[in-house]
Amino acid sequence: MEISRSSTPDAPPQDLWSSILDSVSSSRSIPSKNILLLGQPSTGKSTLASALLQKPASDEGKDDQRTDFALGYDFADVRDDADEDTLARLSVYTVPSASPSYTALLPHFLPPRSSLPHTLVMIVLDWTRPWMFVEELQTWLQWVEKWTKGDGSRELEIIREESRERLQSHLQHYTEPSTDPLPAANSTMSSTLLPLGPGTFTHNSAGVPIIVTCTKADLIDDGNDMAAGASGMGSMVKGKGGEWEERTDGVMQVLRTICLKFGASLFYTTPMPTTLQVLRQYALHLLFIPPAPSPAMVSTEAQAPARNPFPFQHKPNTLDRDHIVVPAGWDSWGKIAVLRDGFDAKMWGEAWEHDLEAHEGSGLEEAGAKRLYSGLVPDQGAKPPPLPPFNNPIPEQAFLAKNYDENSKKSDRDPRGAFRNPADLAGAAAGIVGPLGSSSFNLPNVERAMAEMETNGGPPVQAPSAVDVAARRAVGRAGGASSRPAGLSALGTSVTSPTSATGRPPASPGPTTNSPSPTSGQTQHEVLQNFFQSLLSSRDRAGAAAGAAAAGRPPPRVNGANDDGEEGTST
Repeated sequence: MEISRSSTPDAPPQDLWSSILDSVSSSRSIPSKNILLLGQPSTGKSTLASALLQKPASDEGKDDQRTDFALGYDFADVRDDADEDTLARLSVYTVPSASPSYTALLPHFLPPRSSLPHTLVMIVLDWTRPWMFVEELQTWLQWVEKWTKGDGSRELEIIREESRERLQSHLQHYTEPSTDPLPAANSTMSSTLLPLGPGTFTHNSAGVPIIVTCTKADLIDDGNDMAAGASGMGSMVKGKGGEWEERTDGVMQVLRTICLKFGASLFYTTPMPTTLQVLRQYALHLLFIPPAPSPAMVSTEAQAPARNPFPFQHKPNTLDRDHIVVPAGWDSWGKIAVLRDGFDAKMWGEAWEHDLEAHEGSGLEEAGAKRLYSGLVPDQGAKPPPLPPFNNPIPEQAFLAKNYDENSKKSDRDPRGAFRNPADLAGAAAGIVGPLGSSSFNLPNVERAMAEMETNGGPPVQAPSAVDVAARRAVGRAGGASSRPAGLSALGTSVTSPTSATGRPPASPGPTTNSPSPTSGQTQHEVLQNFFQSLLSSRDRAGAAAGAAAAGRPPPRVNGANDDGEEGTST
């Protein structure tokens, strides 16, 4: 008999494992929360990240010696008080500065469409640079607004509206923690919506939970006279007193006014673990804000409000400067004005609006919050060295024209005078550029040398010295002139004596000699031509004599003389 399979159970779905995993994940899912740390370099972000994750601080040293990544990331599990169950997975993202090259990476790792409902922004300010508070707040808050807008899709707009309603409900339902037991009518109080005060939650259209954290608050009370920008208020305030308190209270009032506009909270922290632990508790409290109740859920029956798994039980504190605690939803313009008389919160709120409009190009910088804040806290930061004064040189022609008249009147300062009258430099020192007329540098007398050659029967067989070459060049330059420079007639002491080659001293003709001058009837060019021609012929005869001596033949006669001593005639 054929077995019927109609009574068998239905076939399991093909995505069996997916359905099992989905059911398990939905029943035992661990929420994931993000904290985005924004701050300039060396503001204490690494210390805050270690405290939020409850991890020991790194041993790499101080913040100014650390090497920041383009985008820092770390995570830790948040467990209950008994350390039994894991309540959430906490991730902390850190950027080193407000440079666009760093902040442009955040949307890729924290896309607003998926991470906006689970992200808290913590803006870190450094009390060693209080004059930068307003400028840094404007930079970071404008970036947060740009990040939350994302791609502007319809889905993202719905998420932004839900987040804003949730934060607004949290601000309206805020109550100070009390040690007294909760009243029985707490459910009725939770359904009562209080209107927001003036200047409260006017910005932050996406409803992002924001905590403004001022680190190194322990340096506010440092009253030593330090150099500008060393630590604390630096040289802005000298010691403690009325002016010191007025300025620090004014800074706090400005910060509280700005935080009130964005629905943000304000905390001061120190390296002490107590202040850091309070900050961590409040950050977890904001990350788990319950969603806003729907209007359809409001009925005549009282319903239990949604419970925050991380309640915050610390009271606000605005008096202790080293651990200020101003939770979101507690502050108002009236409480800000109580701290110090004369503070106009409305004026500062309008000044903040002027800065935002000036950023868009309306040109209202003079009435902005940054200008007002610079009057309250002067800038004590390190300034770049000033530029050297501009050196405008005198034009070259103007400089020469200024000294032209003076130089033209004094001939000794005009270098062209030496060329105009060479005789003036006959006794000048050697080294002056101009005609050769120095008595310390003499040239040989060419006429005397020619006379010696005629008297002795020929020139000395030796290579001409460097002084002889200089003498010939000088005579060549003076060719055609009837008279030679005075220095040339006295230059005869440097010539090598002909006795070194002929063995007998030359008979130098004196001025009283009656023999006719060898240059009589000849021009200067003819004298020079004969002189150099005799040199060439003497070199040829000297070379032939050396060759004959080597071959064993008698040397040729000097000047063409035969054996009888008579001169031969050339044919």
